[in-house]
Amino acid sequence: MALLDHRTRHRAREMRSELSDAERKLWRVLRESFPDLKFRRQHPVPPYFADIACVSAHLIIEVDGGQHAENAQDDVRTRHLEALGWRVIRFWNDQVLREIDGVILAVDVALKTPTPTLPRVPAGEGALR
Repeated sequence: MALLDHRTRHRAREMRSELSDAERKLWRVLRESFPDLKFRRQHPVPPYFADIACVSAHLIIEVDGGQHAENAQDDVRTRHLEALGWRVIRFWNDQVLREIDGVILAVDVALKTPTPTLPRVPAGEGALR
């Protein structure tokens, strides 16, 4: 990963201290359920911050509240992250808080699914703008 500027690192630290109850619960259960994997909270993937990311599996887990219902910006964000080679899965806060076993099962399936290989683009072509 490229070096991040001071503001980005600082903002990520701030966001890690402001986790929702659902993000905090998922973080704890992920670490217990998958002890051999490293999950990062509020992981910078410029220009975004992933709620939780497993870099080795190229998996981003988003935990969304009601403000994300039918949010077109989330679709733009997901397409951008997928174009960078990340898989993105989303759960509602309520799912995490009430159905954590099902959430962990879905994460387990995603972790076992190979990350699609993106075609190599010659230098200077296809850059995201």
